[in-house]
Amino acid sequence: MGLFDKLRNELIDIIEWVDDSRHTLVWRFPRYQNEIKNGAQLIVRPGQVAVFVHRGQLADVFEPGHYTLKTDNLPILSTIMGWKYGFDSPFRSEVYFVSTRQVTDLKWGTPNPIMLRDPDFGPIRLRAFGTYGLKCIEPKALLEELVGTDSEFDTEEVTELMRSVIISAFSDMLGEQQVAALDLASRYREMSEKLREIVCERIDDEYGLEVPQLFIVNVSLPEAVEKALDTRTSMGVIGDMNQFQQYQMGQAMLSAAENPAGGGASEGMGLGMGFAMANQMMRSAGTAGQPGQAAAPGGMGGAAPPPPPLPAAWHVAVNGQTQGPFSPDQLAQGIAAGQVSATTSVWCAGMQNWTPAAQVPQLAPMFQTQATPPPPPPAS
Repeated sequence: MGLFDKLRNELIDIIEWVDDSRHTLVWRFPRYQNEIKNGAQLIVRPGQVAVFVHRGQLADVFEPGHYTLKTDNLPILSTIMGWKYGFDSPFRSEVYFVSTRQVTDLKWGTPNPIMLRDPDFGPIRLRAFGTYGLKCIEPKALLEELVGTDSEFDTEEVTELMRSVIISAFSDMLGEQQVAALDLASRYREMSEKLREIVCERIDDEYGLEVPQLFIVNVSLPEAVEKALDTRTSMGVIGDMNQFQQYQMGQAMLSAAENPAGGGASEGMGLGMGFAMANQMMRSAGTAGQPGQAAAPGGMGGAAPPPPPLPAAWHVAVNGQTQGPFSPDQLAQGIAAGQVSATTSVWCAGMQNWTPAAQVPQLAPMFQTQATPPPPPPAS
């Protein structure tokens, strides 16, 4: 190889960037020690901009197209290098290709919760995340502020900066608009556009970047608050709480009956639920009688002698365990519901020992067998 052939190979005659990456924002043409010859071809593809830099000074910018490098299309570089009447010799200059297409699959989120004062819940913490797109609109500003002398600059190097800007803007927007947490989901679209405008105002002039699209995907409450909301929603779905409690007590009594080996704890729980269930039933039955008239045994109307007064507190023995204390009304309801039988041991203040309920004078009338009425007369 001759000397002229060697020199010819060191000269660059085609400058281009075949971009196969979706996240590269800036790429420097690898010139190394080679020089760009007079009349070299510059190819700038759609979605790219080529910027010439000579000794740290930004020179000419080329939009997409095919160029033959001459003095007339390198006016700034010609001035810097002192080409008054054109140039015939090779020259050295760095060429940066800047991607101007949009990068669309970037994500943002709040690493720490945002503290807010909510009109419904008071002070709460919110987390949010979403997606955004990024695009370069001012290559010179991007080169000066972020790229510097890097040979390659991609979105990962600016992602942390963009997240900080978006989260800061999101916090400011929530504080200004004071939207209730329960109303945020209905305003995602409106708030996404407002957030995008705020972010663009903070980055376009300073870094030469733009956010063509930004979306709020979700704003979530703390786990404890979400559980409380689920409970509140469940209560609203249930509707009548009294009917639901009766249903729950009935289910518990059935479960206790199906598990006779459950022990004293389960039987005691069944006894307590039986008292509550009997209380609900007697209240319902009491509404059918006349005001001021006590209901007779069996639900039939008619005056009955009042039973002797019962002590204020009763204890019931269930499988060797003491349950209570129960009020006289609760004990009477337990007897009426069959939870307390004639052989169930009871005790109250003033009694020396545990005694079967049927042998206690105050309780004995409650266990008397009611007379069975004769069959009704035949229909006439």
